Amino acid sequence: MGVPAFFRWLSRKYSSVIVECIEERPTDVDGELIHIDSSLPNPNGVEFDNLYLDMNGIIHPCTHPEDKPAPKDEDEMMVAIFECIDRLFRIVRPRKLLYMAIDGVAPRAKMNQQRSRRFRASKEIQEKIEEVARVRSELLAKGAYLPPEKPKEAHFDSNCITPGTPFMDRLSKCLHYYIHDRLNNDPGWKSIKVILSDANVPGEGEHKIMDYIRRQRAQPDHDPNTQHVLCGADADLIMLGLATHEPNFTIIREEFKPNKPRPCDVCGQLGHEMKECTGTTPDASVVRSDPAFGAQDNFIFVRLSVLREYLEKELQMPNLPFPYDFERALDDWVFMCFFVGNDFLPHLPSLEIREGAVDRLVNLYKKCVYKTKGWVTDSGDVNLERVQVIMDELGRVEDEIFKRRHNNELVFRARDKARKKQQQVNFKLLEKTQFAPMSVSAAARPVQNARQEAANIRIAGMNATAEDDGSERRGRKRSAAEAEGGEDSEGVEDEDKHDEVRLWEDGFKERYYESKFEVSRDNMEFRYRVALQYVRGLCWVLRYYYQGCASWKWYFPYHYAPFASDFVNICGLSTKFEKGTQPFRPLEQLMGVFPAASSSHVPQPWAKLMSDPFSPIIDFYPTDFKIDLNGKKFAWQGVALLPFVDENRLFKALEPYYKELSQAEIQRNIRGHDRLYVSPAHPSYGVLVALYEAGGAGGRPRPPHPPRAQDDTRHPYCSQGVRGDVLLSSDNVTVGGQLPSPVVGLSPVLGNRVVCVRFEDPQYPDDFIFPARRLKGATEPPRILKPGDLSDQQNRNWRPQIGMVRSHTVANLEMAGHRMLGHQLQRDRNYASVPPPQHQHHQHQQAQGYSQHQRSHSFGPQRSGYTPNYQGQNRGYQHGQGYRQQNYQGNNYQGNSYQGNSHHGNQGSQGYSSNQGYSSQGYQSNGRGYSQGQGGQKYSRGPNSERRPTGHNSRQGQGSTWR
Repeated sequence: MGVPAFFRWLSRKYSSVIVECIEERPTDVDGELIHIDSSLPNPNGVEFDNLYLDMNGIIHPCTHPEDKPAPKDEDEMMVAIFECIDRLFRIVRPRKLLYMAIDGVAPRAKMNQQRSRRFRASKEIQEKIEEVARVRSELLAKGAYLPPEKPKEAHFDSNCITPGTPFMDRLSKCLHYYIHDRLNNDPGWKSIKVILSDANVPGEGEHKIMDYIRRQRAQPDHDPNTQHVLCGADADLIMLGLATHEPNFTIIREEFKPNKPRPCDVCGQLGHEMKECTGTTPDASVVRSDPAFGAQDNFIFVRLSVLREYLEKELQMPNLPFPYDFERALDDWVFMCFFVGNDFLPHLPSLEIREGAVDRLVNLYKKCVYKTKGWVTDSGDVNLERVQVIMDELGRVEDEIFKRRHNNELVFRARDKARKKQQQVNFKLLEKTQFAPMSVSAAARPVQNARQEAANIRIAGMNATAEDDGSERRGRKRSAAEAEGGEDSEGVEDEDKHDEVRLWEDGFKERYYESKFEVSRDNMEFRYRVALQYVRGLCWVLRYYYQGCASWKWYFPYHYAPFASDFVNICGLSTKFEKGTQPFRPLEQLMGVFPAASSSHVPQPWAKLMSDPFSPIIDFYPTDFKIDLNGKKFAWQGVALLPFVDENRLFKALEPYYKELSQAEIQRNIRGHDRLYVSPAHPSYGVLVALYEAGGAGGRPRPPHPPRAQDDTRHPYCSQGVRGDVLLSSDNVTVGGQLPSPVVGLSPVLGNRVVCVRFEDPQYPDDFIFPARRLKGATEPPRILKPGDLSDQQNRNWRPQIGMVRSHTVANLEMAGHRMLGHQLQRDRNYASVPPPQHQHHQHQQAQGYSQHQRSHSFGPQRSGYTPNYQGQNRGYQHGQGYRQQNYQGNNYQGNSYQGNSHHGNQGSQGYSSNQGYSSQGYQSNGRGYSQGQGGQKYSRGPNSERRPTGHNSRQGQGSTWR
């Protein structure tokens, strides 16, 4: 989930860390969609080595998107996930490794947050269904037309995206198929290795990735200059990336765009919310649409190397009484950020990111370092004596922070109240203008001077304070906000009366503990106990970020955090955690985080424990619970007051029902392994195939097929700087065999050449410490920031750089600019208009009878086949980028071949055929020579080439075809 508002704060303060991705999209040429060859050089100017995908950040928006029509079934969801991975791979183009990590069973400290989110999601869905039914009944009673109501089973329960559910089991099988398809057919994938860590492997996705990086960089042959790219939207990925101390670490994420258009939940139209709905029309052609609705978001790079440059300047501390080490100061900065929020602890009441909490902590830290005479952290360990000094300083200004916050809130309310009053109609001023209400029989007053009349109206509006004169306002209905909330002035004045704590007044500590923790005001021992648990939590989180999970069982047992001034005498606190703990099994975690409304995803024998009134754990599953806003404005910011799960009671209640699990449920409940996939082009392919041929134990060779019983013999693995152990896998597909598609309509993988094994990271002793340092031999990346970028004043006219190379410039023109050029430029009768931007494909879609925003069809009405690249079948979800029938044999793309096709671009009548290439630049890569130019591309067969692409020109970018 990450830290709310952290990325927004960071991107505003350190603006140069953001870079817009250059993305080459599949191009539409004469009705054919030409795919992009991802084996070509990266247009962003950097060749990345490893791409890590935090898959839950992909799964959620693909299965239940907020700004586009939702997929109709699970097959469409799987295709959407495939397309999203394709797009990311096309942008990053990793050359060594693709690591896909799905969230497995999380530590107990994270399970409490997962439980809160899932209970709230279930409650919000139920409330939404009831509200939609109420609005529908009211509109139908008024005679409005509405589309048919969705059946109850059509509502997707996002809680199924949890380890152990049938959905996650099917997703793992689909990704297994997808990886085989790509490694067998896509030239950009042929030389990489793929690791899939599915939901049966314990650990959060991003922390499984970090654990892999930590263990690999501790090996002697690790390349310290590896180019890492991590995909994910959580803000804590920034801290995790900094914690690796790798010089080349980049995060790729979707660009956030606020106020995206969303369809009404009742009628499906755009432009209004559910409470404003008046119905729709039977004529689908008049349904309003918005060009931004369903449009693909752009991706951005977050360059942590540039963030390090910013922090290196900010964390400068001259004349320290000990040697300065920026890597140690960086670790301390990461630790300071934990106080403003993380996934495992509530943030301190006095620290809000929007109020500059990070800057306040950093300034306190820089002052205290001179007193502590040493760093606060060291490779995941915390010096509590030095933390005590920082907390003492923060505690002294806590009262001032609360008072300033309240004063700012009062100022904001006053401004908001004045703004609303100014927007109200002032009838006295209205009577002085030509818009004054008049009777039908009254003669219209002629306008003597139109300019003067307009000026009077503007002046009246600017000077109006909309004072309530007590006159009756007839002929105007109250707005929905007024009807629901009553008079605004009374609501604002009474808002503070409902706050029991009132942090800005004396005695707030006593009121806080009495209200939030329900303990007596003078119970100082309880306050100390809460503070000590919070300090242990800080130590656990830092260890989790730098060394891995210290304990799977530990969690913070309170809903609220203590005050900074409550951190007293923490120096002697033990930071040791119980060793040898094990995570929950997947089905056990489901029982620990699911509400009773999601019981359909758990085994049937266990589901009754969630609803039976005589169940020994029925108190774990309340149907209604309180959400404490805790000083916030919105319900999603509040605290869900759910009871904590007692794991001993849970396991005891489940014990009699284990024997009733089916074989499929037993398989979903195991702790699994990562899986490693390689194709024949990878150096380790022959070694892995030989393991299957030898039976995995050096015995008599046998045909390569998966073993009947999974062999747990470990074999050392070392290839291209990656070390670990491999084990034979029952999921391996015979070389030359067939893998059926788990997605309806997608063709099977024929003539398989991919080998799959189970993979384990290198193992280290329990007391081993992964050093949080820059590795020997690491090269410092070129400096990006200029002196002006390091100034304290922010540049409001700043625009993000495009691509990773500063000198790279890309022309860009919005739709309004294209329309203006279309009207202004001279053109003959055959020239209709200036071509649209790249992301628009209206002409091609309309020619095939499709409308970009009428998505009544599914992802693919023709699913007789499947190709790794988009082929122009409009499935609605990606605006014409879908899957169509395509067969592959060996290395040759057949079926819809592009041999000798002549593609015409939008440059007048100029054509580019397969033997016409305009070359201005030569490249030599992997024994293949090719030339690249402005109009088209021409590739010739090199000595090691297996297939040859033909040149072409396209409207939207460069691509290639294969023959």
